[in-house]
Amino acid sequence: MSAKTLYKVTLLSLVTIFSCQEKKEESQEAKKIWNYNSEIVINDFESDTVSVNTIKDINATSKVISLSENNKVLKVAIRGDEKESGVKFSTNTPWKLDKNKKYNLVFDAKSENGSSSFINVVVTNSKNQSTRRIVSVQPNEFKSYYFELTTQKEDIESGLRDTPPAWETEAVHMKINGLLSIIDFSEIKSIQIYRSQGYKNKTVLLDNIRIVESPERDPNFLKGIVDKFGQNAKVDFPIKVSSDEELKNIADAELKTLAEYTLMPDRSQYGGWKNGPKLKATGYFRKEKINGKWALVDPEGYLFFSIGLANVRMANSTTYTGIDYTDEKLKHRDPEDVTPEDSKGIVAVPKEIMKTAHVTNKLRNDMFVELPAVDGPLADHYSYRKESHFGPIEHGQTYSFYSSNLERRYGEQYPKSYVDKWLQVTEDRMRNWGFTSFGNWIDPAFYHRNKLPFFANGWIIGDFQKVYSGLDYWGPMPDPFDPEFERRAKKSIAVVAEEVKNNPWCIGVFIDNERSWGATSAKKYHYGLVLDGLSKDMTSYLKRHSIKILRKKYAKITDLNTAWNTKITSWKALEAGIDYKSKEEYSEEMIADLSVLLEAFATKYFQVIHDALEKKMPNHMYLGCRFAVWGVTPEVRKSAAKFVDVFSYNYYKEGIGKKYWKFLEEVDMPTLIGEYHMGAPDSGLLHSGLVHAVDQDDRAKMWEDYANSVIDNPYLVGCHWFQYLDSPLTGRAHDGENYNVGFVSATDIPYPSMIKKAKEINSGLYTRRFGNTDHK
Repeated sequence: MSAKTLYKVTLLSLVTIFSCQEKKEESQEAKKIWNYNSEIVINDFESDTVSVNTIKDINATSKVISLSENNKVLKVAIRGDEKESGVKFSTNTPWKLDKNKKYNLVFDAKSENGSSSFINVVVTNSKNQSTRRIVSVQPNEFKSYYFELTTQKEDIESGLRDTPPAWETEAVHMKINGLLSIIDFSEIKSIQIYRSQGYKNKTVLLDNIRIVESPERDPNFLKGIVDKFGQNAKVDFPIKVSSDEELKNIADAELKTLAEYTLMPDRSQYGGWKNGPKLKATGYFRKEKINGKWALVDPEGYLFFSIGLANVRMANSTTYTGIDYTDEKLKHRDPEDVTPEDSKGIVAVPKEIMKTAHVTNKLRNDMFVELPAVDGPLADHYSYRKESHFGPIEHGQTYSFYSSNLERRYGEQYPKSYVDKWLQVTEDRMRNWGFTSFGNWIDPAFYHRNKLPFFANGWIIGDFQKVYSGLDYWGPMPDPFDPEFERRAKKSIAVVAEEVKNNPWCIGVFIDNERSWGATSAKKYHYGLVLDGLSKDMTSYLKRHSIKILRKKYAKITDLNTAWNTKITSWKALEAGIDYKSKEEYSEEMIADLSVLLEAFATKYFQVIHDALEKKMPNHMYLGCRFAVWGVTPEVRKSAAKFVDVFSYNYYKEGIGKKYWKFLEEVDMPTLIGEYHMGAPDSGLLHSGLVHAVDQDDRAKMWEDYANSVIDNPYLVGCHWFQYLDSPLTGRAHDGENYNVGFVSATDIPYPSMIKKAKEINSGLYTRRFGNTDHK
């Protein structure tokens, strides 16, 4: 029996599986542990007795190859620019696990051709419930990767988007994509390993796919993980600091470098292409198509491409401490407020109220090695959140390590002088690194410093009627036919207009973000908004408008029934509300009518906002609502095209391919990427983000691919990395995101690989984008 064959029929503990032990030890434990039945081999690509029934290629090509005489693996050629590309392992008889035990899916993998491969792994149980985790497979050598099938209560109560490894191992911990949840995986029917809308072709080798018992957790794996700087106290990483003096020395060295900066030589004062053609100057930013490529044009008439960093502000830098106060006044919210909770900066808490502090989440409070004294010099960085979007903590005390580290770096010559220094340093960095603008969600304090073009933003929040699409990740949609929605839109935009004050440095305005428009993946989601409207009674403004449209088309209810293949007894019955959201089949005529209703809904939404902007901010472009890739339909795009100046999408993938983005040719309007990012595990953070790299160098290379894919697309006029600073180690208070997404760390130290790559990309930006443009 070969060494590998012996391995295939042997269960080791995770510690044994994840480390390299001698084959002699495996042999000694083989019989005992195998008989204990604590491992299921899904596939080893050698044995004839593996438990998998089917291996299905999904827009990919896989085959078993021999790496040596006794070593076979599955080689998967993954295609870029596919919605999904990979392999699916499934069984007619579910793989059964002991409900009383805790398990991991483990596999060995290697990415070929010297480059990493970002993959998704989805495990589905016999009830069609699934969990997805993500990881970047490393090149050059096989590593073990593990997927925690058993989510424990403490994982969720931690308030983290994902937790650190709970036991020592050299294996790579796959991170959750979405939210942690407890799912019964005692019966598993499929495992899918794939890429989602990848950019380049990749090849991955897979081996030893197995399900194993989890080892015992370290009971203190969540305790004392955050040091006084907000860094990972238990992990070393390249830019980690160990003292106030070291942090200040790093800051002083950077300040000397930034003092010598100048604008890149081919830039106008607004960041446009000074060496390019001179177009009509209007004194404000505008759009124009030139030689088949869409472009923005700066106020002086120079071609402009918007590349920059979003979320340059303190608002999302705070994290929950596990402490709350007894004073209820803190929880009061002004109903006329136009700023969502997650867009507020540091909220000062009166000292008297801080004396009422008490621990409400000990698990979370124990994560911090040291929190500043509430009457100490760094107490100003405590804040309060009235509400959360996700997580076990609904409200409570928060702390901004990022803000406190700014005070450590720059000192305080007068109250909050470090904030003024931060504004200056941030602008100097942006210009030194070659960025042409900020992205969305910057501190309004930047608006009138006139150093870098910016985008203003507003939200429409309020007590208007809501509508659900069925894909309501960030909450329901507003009913745009409700007069209260229009009132709130005007109020919010009036506030934005007052902040901007007609400043020509403002490129345009985003209103709202990643609204739940629905998706084309299923009819119930595609037409979810209007189906929800039809289920309501006539107190719904959307329902009234929908009935008006239907009555205009159909003279009698019998005519509608014939078209829809329904048995509605009367118009009165339809007006009372009928729920078609679970309907499995819709007639073509019903789909056509639902499409009309959906377009009317979206048209009203965009028209209300457009008209308010046109009145208050006529010189600034309307940049839409930043569609999420999971939340947009053709009807919504068609409606938006009537009113927006520039489309905007948030697209967290590896680059801009051709298949998904083919609609740009049909729409033929300038389009901007509002959010994207990559992260890596060598930052000390507990999660790399929505797209993973192997390390910071790999992260920079992946960013280069993404940025260039945007620059090379004739319809795209910009891309904004989300975000300027890393998420807090213990997650932003809004929803627990604890991602390595920043160009700077929690200590405000730039990531060297990212800065080096920024200068490379941005120095060649305009010649790459417009180099073949004739001068006029």
